[in-house]
Amino acid sequence: MQLKPVDKIENISAHDFKEQYYTIKKPLVITGLARQWPGFNKWNWDYFIEKVGDTRVGVYNNIKSDAYTPINTADEYMKFGEYLKRVKEGPLELRIFLFNIFQHAPELVKDFNWPDDLMNGFIKKYPMLFVGGAGSITHMHFDIDMSHILHTQFMGKKRVLLFPFEEQYKLYRKPWEVLSMANYTRYYEKFDYQSFPATRLAKGYEVILEHGDTLYMPAGYWHHMEYIESGFAMSLRALQNDWSGKLNGAWKLFGMRGIDTLMKKAAPQWWYNLKKARVYSLASKEIG
Repeated sequence: MQLKPVDKIENISAHDFKEQYYTIKKPLVITGLARQWPGFNKWNWDYFIEKVGDTRVGVYNNIKSDAYTPINTADEYMKFGEYLKRVKEGPLELRIFLFNIFQHAPELVKDFNWPDDLMNGFIKKYPMLFVGGAGSITHMHFDIDMSHILHTQFMGKKRVLLFPFEEQYKLYRKPWEVLSMANYTRYYEKFDYQSFPATRLAKGYEVILEHGDTLYMPAGYWHHMEYIESGFAMSLRALQNDWSGKLNGAWKLFGMRGIDTLMKKAAPQWWYNLKKARVYSLASKEIG
């Protein structure tokens, strides 16, 4: 992998953001954006336990999906408060993602501001919370709706690996899925280049997010995340401006995912083997 650090700045004007990052789809970390939000100091484990502790949520372990696993299938269910208490106690390889905590506690939307000056198209019904215990992993994927993301870390540290969507074949993307066939866990110590040689050519970025950091992830960006410390973050999603981007996201969300789920139920091993052959064929072409 050929990696560069993500640019980090405290604040940026809307004009410079659009010219230097948004338009050319380059990631950026803004360290000062969330510091003005009430939630910057207010949000913590005990606050969330008090507000929505009795809400039942799905949690996910570190095991990569296989031929039989539909996307976004929870591994276990528990009360949000019980989960957060376990996270507080120490390392826990369980995480929560796409949790709309604001449906259960609407008053929390007053604790942050929508940065409409930076981009338009925000899906304001769905700000999402992401929580992970130390050691939990979000495996390499891109977001299926192809939205732009502002991902703000509120507690703990998290390592993020990023690649433009166009690097998909070097990353061994599974056809009809948003996931990579390769395992990037602790990639910075050791990666299986023997099995996935095209990944050596992939050009991307890496960054460690800390309390208050807001990461701009352009539409379609691949990302792999590892929780260095227990923590939580919030994602604000914005649809792409052009209709081709919107339609691409809609197709992946409602068409591609449905077909893949159906085939995993009907002929899982045959479907997996077919996709695996296609993955390595496309990666070989990237190597040349």
